[in-house]
Amino acid sequence: MLALISLSKVPRWLAYLILFLVVGGESSGVPLPGETSLVAGGVLASKGHLSIYLVIVAAAAGAIVGDNIGYVIGRRGGRWLLNRGGPRRRRLLARGEEFFEKHGAKAVFFGRWLPGLRITASWLAGIHKMKWQRFAFWNAAGGIGWAISVGTAAYLLGQAAATAFRTFGLIGAGIVVLAVAGLLVWHRLRIRTRTEGRG
Repeated sequence: MLALISLSKVPRWLAYLILFLVVGGESSGVPLPGETSLVAGGVLASKGHLSIYLVIVAAAAGAIVGDNIGYVIGRRGGRWLLNRGGPRRRRLLARGEEFFEKHGAKAVFFGRWLPGLRITASWLAGIHKMKWQRFAFWNAAGGIGWAISVGTAAYLLGQAAATAFRTFGLIGAGIVVLAVAGLLVWHRLRIRTRTEGRG
């Protein structure tokens, strides 16, 4: 595991900083191995190379800071881009705002454990005008919960954690893709049924 080797060959303070930056970068929308780095940190802590408490703190702080950066990018840049589109994009924005009004807290909190949403949830929350105070609370809760659960599991399971999280990460991504595809099919069928009903 490349992240394990990388973090084990640097001074401790630098390992925590790298973990903070990688998790923060992934959370702000850059495709970096944030969860893999957290697992590597937990495994190294189980071997006595790092402190599990500092691994969890670095990962949680990176997740919270990175998500807030992603939120600002989505709120300013992402929304501006979508507003420049036609009526179809504006309809998507309106639907997204409705979704985040009802389910934004769950999306931000649980998105932390799903590979695709971990990178995009903060952008989507910003684009769809989720209130920052609400976003900040659920983002912090998700970031802390994720860092504790994944970091502690990696610490307790040791080397076996790397394989387990790789597998569950892929399964999680697959579930998200299938769910999105299912929603798109359902939406199209609904439109078709309405059109046929009018005709």
